[in-house]
Amino acid sequence: MSEIIVVGAGIAGMTAAVKASELGSHVTLISPDYSERSQSVMAMGGINAALGKNDSVDEHFADTMNGGCGINDVKAVKRLTDDAPQIINWLSSIGTTFTRDGEGKIDQRYFGGQKKKRTAYAGARTGKQIVTALINECRKKEAEGGVTRVVGWRFLSLIIKNGKCLGVICINEDTSEIREFLSDSVIIATGGLNKLFGKTSGSIHNDGVATARLFMQGVELANLEMIQYHPTTVNTPVKRMLITEAARGEGGKLYTIRDGEKWYFMKEWYPELAELMPRDVVSRSIYKASEAGKNQVYLDISHLDEDIIKTKLDEVYEICTNYLNLDPTSDAIPVYPGVHFFMGGIKTDENHKTNIQGLYAAGECSVQYHGANRLGGNSLLGAVHGGWIAAENAIMDSNDDYINQIDDELESFNKFEKSGKPADVEDELAEIMAQYMGIYRNEKDLKDALAKLDELEVKADSYYDYIKLESLILLAKACVISALMRKESRGAHQRTDYPQTSEEFKRTTCVTYGGEINVAFR
Repeated sequence: MSEIIVVGAGIAGMTAAVKASELGSHVTLISPDYSERSQSVMAMGGINAALGKNDSVDEHFADTMNGGCGINDVKAVKRLTDDAPQIINWLSSIGTTFTRDGEGKIDQRYFGGQKKKRTAYAGARTGKQIVTALINECRKKEAEGGVTRVVGWRFLSLIIKNGKCLGVICINEDTSEIREFLSDSVIIATGGLNKLFGKTSGSIHNDGVATARLFMQGVELANLEMIQYHPTTVNTPVKRMLITEAARGEGGKLYTIRDGEKWYFMKEWYPELAELMPRDVVSRSIYKASEAGKNQVYLDISHLDEDIIKTKLDEVYEICTNYLNLDPTSDAIPVYPGVHFFMGGIKTDENHKTNIQGLYAAGECSVQYHGANRLGGNSLLGAVHGGWIAAENAIMDSNDDYINQIDDELESFNKFEKSGKPADVEDELAEIMAQYMGIYRNEKDLKDALAKLDELEVKADSYYDYIKLESLILLAKACVISALMRKESRGAHQRTDYPQTSEEFKRTTCVTYGGEINVAFR
């Protein structure tokens, strides 16, 4: 029986654990918290699949490639969209309670960048429903002995010998114990890079440290400049909260006040799809219509039936009433773009393999499906599909070497504890990235960002948790350098000094580290 480690217990990680166990492997599922607290539960809008008679997997493929501006992995996207109907059926079979139409069929709604009703959903709580179903499947595998959960541990490092990944080193956040976990293969499912920007719509558990540490160990990253700003978020004291794209899919309208009247700018600028343009387009439109945030933009759903708002958009209703003190059945919602999803991360092929033997990645931390911009509804699909495919490939690896591994790898973490408050450095890092890696960028700002990150790196050396801070600052630099090197505007990457899209850059940004950051386009 092969031994597989899965790091991360959200939708991608749990899918990988369930599928690998079904295929005869033993899985150790490692995470800092229980799956109920994973970022996956925050996904509201839905999951894409061509289920209707008037839709097709070919159209889903075309929309995904167009949304990604042509730099998605063609083979991976084709497999993703072909497999999507099977994935929906599987999720339904394990207990995901999708919203149904009058005939009992899975209902679907419009989402941005797609002309067909392709997004299956469970009210505004699709992520929670999928997570719940997967938790039940995992519990069955745990009871059978196929999955062992290890909770409260955070990733620190891979164990690599002779070019092979033999396991991981993790730290217990309560006791500070550091230990190694050994395996035939490892699947990383640790989500996006939220800590780089501080206030995002995502979970603080998905801090990007795992991706940053992998980068320092020679794992190739890609498309780090591609950072999705979700058009409709609202500000709260702790984070930016998401007003799901489903609100626009059900008919919500964006407007701002111009000359004393409501100006529905999306309908004027993009009459065919209006609010259902891809997220990068809507975010840029809000930026321009609001004059970079000087004027408030509103999302109005008050014209919808109250039943739709309180059932299909129930979580939107709760956010507005609980956090904004407004009633969306009668009041418009003040919105502005916020960092939401990272198309960039660990470079993987269509089989979810990395450049390190025995190492795989799935979910938001993995790069191949979304290119320069992710379509709404494709993230949950990519997470389930990625976990599934990674598991199928990981079970074929075997490493006799891992059995003989010794504990000398742990010695490299002797300097893990230092004095100081890392939050100060983290806050400064987030300020730099938010200021210079926003919706629009230019060469001067990006070079200023690099200079500030150099200064911050010196400051971080005297702080507690230096390994974490050092790796995050390096990852931030890689993001900025990627943006600096891509001298064009494409999808989520917009350069005011290079406003045109260039065929020269219709390629993937590939980033490696070997003492210095290297960027190549392939």
